[in-house]
Amino acid sequence: MKTKTKVRVKTEAGGLVRKSVGAAVLIGLGDYALLKLGSPIGPVIFSLGLLGVCYLGQNLFTGKCGFLFKDKIRALDLLVILGVNLVAGFLIGLMFSTLDTDVMEVALTKVHGWEFSWAFLGKSIMCGVVMYIAVAMYRKGTPLGILFGIPLFIFCGFQHCIANVITMGAARVMFDWSLLLAILGNFVGAVGMWWVSRDL
Repeated sequence: MKTKTKVRVKTEAGGLVRKSVGAAVLIGLGDYALLKLGSPIGPVIFSLGLLGVCYLGQNLFTGKCGFLFKDKIRALDLLVILGVNLVAGFLIGLMFSTLDTDVMEVALTKVHGWEFSWAFLGKSIMCGVVMYIAVAMYRKGTPLGILFGIPLFIFCGFQHCIANVITMGAARVMFDWSLLLAILGNFVGAVGMWWVSRDL
């Protein structure tokens, strides 16, 4: 019985990690399109990343944190999802930098434009709000929240922590303090939007 329990736990943990890597790959594809094509095409194509995450049932931190309480997600599982998203995302971005030096230059310019400020935190919170709305609408049967929400947060300059870490990898920047604000802001925005709409 104990052996079966251990196997089940390992299987669940493996699935959690595998689907978290999958989410990073999908968001990476969207971020690459954004870096490569720019506006207005890049933000629209980026939507494919979150559509893939939702349709394929992958684990994306910014798509999960707003449902932490509703879905009774364990805090440790959410931290694992975040950690794997960040590590896999950075490595994917690093791969992009070796494939295309133009993307590396665009990414580096973008990272240098980030700052550790209240304004950056505010933009991260708003991204969390948009992400919650997009995923909640998908759960109710429509992809319109994703198709409109993703271009919305990109055009408005809102900050998505997983996309940002992919950009950091593409820029070959090991760490930027603004990433902490993006993580915190995305979480607060998503959970906050869940709280104000939880009876709907």
